[in-house]
Amino acid sequence: MKYTKATNYALHIMAYFVKQEGKDNLSLQPLASHMNISPTYLSKILTQLVKANLIQSTPGVNGGYSLRKLKTEISFYDVIQAIEGSGALFTCEMDHACHIERVMRDAEEKMVNYLKEKLIYDIV
Repeated sequence: MKYTKATNYALHIMAYFVKQEGKDNLSLQPLASHMNISPTYLSKILTQLVKANLIQSTPGVNGGYSLRKLKTEISFYDVIQAIEGSGALFTCEMDHACHIERVMRDAEEKMVNYLKEKLIYDIV
């Protein structure tokens, strides 16, 4: 299983937001410089995080981005789902009683539960 580069960046971005909580809003350009990614690409990731209600965007001169959820409530799963979406990682194409699919779904469920328990705050 492999997550996209956007998910990798999103997890790092959210860790940075958790570290910076309580400080001024983070604006796009300095954040892009800090993360060493293009502002355009960062903007797309931030948009997905806003849509998932993990961060909020404030327009204006003193605007920028800040956490919307409490830093102690943001799990790895929240961030991954914001970028990757939800859905099964494995689907059996063989028949309706696919034993392989049951094993894979069970493993997926364990991974999801683990990621829901792990908070970004815990690693910061």
